[in-house]
Amino acid sequence: MLISKMAAEGGGKEMNEIKTQFTTREGVYKLLTHSEYSRPNRVPFNSQGSNPVKVSFVNVNDQSGNGDRICFNVGRELYFYIYKGVRKAADLSKPIDKRIYKGTQPTCHDFNHLTATAESVSLLVGFSAGQVQLIDPIKKETSKLFNEERLIDKSRVTCVKWVTGSESLFLVSHASGNMYLYNVEHTCGTTAPHYQLLKQGENYSVHTCKSKSTRNPLLKWTVGEGALNEFAFSPDGKFLACVSQDGFLRVFNFDAVELHGTMKSYFGGLLCVCWSPDGKYIVAGGEDDLVTVWSFLDCRVIARGHGHKSWVSVVAFDHYTTSVEESDPMEFSGSDEDFQDQIIHFGRDRANSTQSRLSKRNSTDSRPVSVTYRFGSVGQDTQLCLWDLTEDILFPHLPLSRTRTHTNVMNATSPPAGATIITNTSSNTTNGNNSGANTPGINSLSTALPRSNSLPHSAGTTTANSSNKASGGGGGISSGIMDSAIATGVSKFATLSLHDRKERHHEKDHKRNHSMGHISSKSSDKLNLLTKTKTDPAKTLGTLLCPRMEDIPLLEPLICKKIAHERLTVLIFLEDCLVTACQEGFICTWARPGKVGLLSSQNQASSPSGTVV
Repeated sequence: MLISKMAAEGGGKEMNEIKTQFTTREGVYKLLTHSEYSRPNRVPFNSQGSNPVKVSFVNVNDQSGNGDRICFNVGRELYFYIYKGVRKAADLSKPIDKRIYKGTQPTCHDFNHLTATAESVSLLVGFSAGQVQLIDPIKKETSKLFNEERLIDKSRVTCVKWVTGSESLFLVSHASGNMYLYNVEHTCGTTAPHYQLLKQGENYSVHTCKSKSTRNPLLKWTVGEGALNEFAFSPDGKFLACVSQDGFLRVFNFDAVELHGTMKSYFGGLLCVCWSPDGKYIVAGGEDDLVTVWSFLDCRVIARGHGHKSWVSVVAFDHYTTSVEESDPMEFSGSDEDFQDQIIHFGRDRANSTQSRLSKRNSTDSRPVSVTYRFGSVGQDTQLCLWDLTEDILFPHLPLSRTRTHTNVMNATSPPAGATIITNTSSNTTNGNNSGANTPGINSLSTALPRSNSLPHSAGTTTANSSNKASGGGGGISSGIMDSAIATGVSKFATLSLHDRKERHHEKDHKRNHSMGHISSKSSDKLNLLTKTKTDPAKTLGTLLCPRMEDIPLLEPLICKKIAHERLTVLIFLEDCLVTACQEGFICTWARPGKVGLLSSQNQASSPSGTVV
């Protein structure tokens, strides 16, 4: 059943079907049609020229055990509902609060999780004309309006967030490229603020507000060229990652107001950014259709992922599927079912234990620790992609000199990795014969040299097997490679990937239809023309800021599914489900495996079952 479906996905009609469930190594994720949130009339919103639909959650610790609340904006409207998730059907007739704005539209919002109670929540809302409103949708109060006269900034608010651990400080970014730090207790003044330089660095400056009495904004950050599209605080709140239209990720020490590190997109602006649960990795996405993984400790790009056919609008880590295995490297004997059971078992670590165990990852403990980070992305191509970041990508145990030599040898004997490793937009379409060449773990750096954490233990046990499981094929990495003949297995894969690359290179190039085009060093000259920033892209390409495609591993998505009619604007991972939203104003809940509950089983009889993926 699955194999025929996967084969069909290569062609016409099947690709345009909207998926209502998908399978990963953990099991089946199912769309709960009765848990869909939208405007009460359920009419698709005509989104032409409108700001993206965004979703915020907060838990108010309600005694009833149903403490989740959801806020979302659609056009000029803002809604606040009880979120029932996988438990009960959504009741759209009873919003706790609904607001319709005139002359401006909500663009983003954020709850203060520290102060939220069943009687009161603090919600910040940013607007297209530059204002920021502080409201309490439970008490139905509007307590304050910041930048009301637009004296501080006249451009659209792109992102607003409470400062981690603070009940009163919040940060706001604008399309002007400026960011402002506010305190809810202070006023904004009746005249335009005067600023005094506090700190200046490469392509950024920070000013304080000059006035006799303390007023907002407390600080003004000017970052890069063009709009500052999104920012995210590290899990401990000490660092701030910003992505801008100039294509740069900039990571700041927030309190010290100092630049920690930077990264440049392959081309175009960066639109979204997120941190791993332990703060060691940052993922950014944008107009190059790629997801880029950046190491916070090493300040360098460690991998890129290609699965989207258009701009990537949201990236997010799944704290609940990020898994840590504190044991000897996994060795499996027995059937494929046993193997899957063990994978699923260790894939269910919850966030609290995961964080503490992740923190041990870099300790020099004699017991090896196996870690896999799960993250997701959604894009304007209406597709959801899930990705696994595995050991072999995170910890390549090769001396740098050998790595470089090995890369050069590979480049001399095979076409660039960017043109060859991706064989399709979804790893589910790989077949048993060449899955070795298509797994994220196999790249120009890790094909030929066996390592302690290379193919058999990490990529083999996570990504490759999950893609084979999903596609119904079992052949690529089988129990044969899990046994003692590790070296043979690795050399076999190295041979496969090299030979396959040579034979398939020319025919593959002509079939490429991604909007990204054929990414390789040859096309970089054309791509450079697209980047309109003061930083000359020709000078960054091939450097640590922006490595060439063939110089770093290229990830393939575990799944890549079309799940909406309009571009996707939201991806949030919760404990029992994941939440997506599209520009038509529909917020969808996808139950995690085993979390479907009574709601779904009661409704399945009356509603048609979803497309089997």
